[in-house]
Amino acid sequence: MVGLLERLVRLESPTSDAAAVDRCTAALADSLQQAEVKLRRVPVRGKGVLLIAEKRAGRKASGLKPLLLLAHTDTVWPVGTLAARPPAIKGDRLYGPGALDMKAGLVQAVFALRALDSLGLNPRRSARLFVNSAEETGNPEAARLIRALSASSEAVLCLEPCLPGGALKTRRKGRLVVLLETRGKPAHAGSPGSGINAIEEMSRQLLGLRRLRRAGTTVNIGRVEGGSEANVVADRAAALLDVRFWEAGDRARLLKSLADLRPFLLGARVSFRILGEHPPLERTEASRRLFNTARRIASGLGVRLRAGKTGGGSDASLASRLGLPTLDGLGPDGAGIHAENEHVLVSSLIERTALLTLLLSEL
Repeated sequence: MVGLLERLVRLESPTSDAAAVDRCTAALADSLQQAEVKLRRVPVRGKGVLLIAEKRAGRKASGLKPLLLLAHTDTVWPVGTLAARPPAIKGDRLYGPGALDMKAGLVQAVFALRALDSLGLNPRRSARLFVNSAEETGNPEAARLIRALSASSEAVLCLEPCLPGGALKTRRKGRLVVLLETRGKPAHAGSPGSGINAIEEMSRQLLGLRRLRRAGTTVNIGRVEGGSEANVVADRAAALLDVRFWEAGDRARLLKSLADLRPFLLGARVSFRILGEHPPLERTEASRRLFNTARRIASGLGVRLRAGKTGGGSDASLASRLGLPTLDGLGPDGAGIHAENEHVLVSSLIERTALLTLLLSEL
């Protein structure tokens, strides 16, 4: 397992480099062949190849809906990161860019699917593994496929890493990626009164957006740009925002607040566009029952399974929104997601793979 994880980590796969992601996906597909799965590849222009691996159950699975596993090959780390931070094992920790988020989950899937045969477990249901090539930034074609696969599945098991300490992620925030734009009127800096400064308008708008930060809603100003030269009154400014919220009902409130924005400066204009969005993962009765089943199975391994929440998003939210029982955070334990100290606890990789194997066998 460690050998495969190191191999996948060495195949750098930033979301922005589809060719690099495809090399990692191809290596994963080679490993999955050992699990005797049926592979389907779906190329998406500019986003890399989406992979669907199906492990069919025996005859007794006739009429039973399959289980859907979710994972992704892309990472946030650019090609070249390995030069400074190659994979390294220190005690129980395996360090490397993308090791925890989420190449360890890919390894987990490969070995769990292989174990079904090697241990003669004969699962009741078939299993389908969907591997996204651009999960970190969003992939509309992947979202469409996840919704389609979810509609014909019994439950969803997402192999994103667990919370530190092993808790599953039973709640996740929803996300809106917003492009806020302001327009003004250009003029010479020597006569600024004859123009309308779009940067000044943007500054006031961003300060006003602080009122949205309540009841767990966050607004992060990720990038601001505008203007051209110091001696020119800026006629345009733009800001890229990341807005996160706990409940689906918050989305309408946030969109209304954005739609109600009015300019502070006479003659200025303000507008916004939604560049991307992800629904929240909310607690449902169906998911609660599935969690209780998983907790019972985990207890047979001597593992105490707990529930937790996180502000980050995942593809599991897409399935949960359809009402499907969903477990997220089934991946291994570790720390440092999107950080230089990213690492996997190797012992947890073994433990979580055993748990996944039993879930596939018993659900």
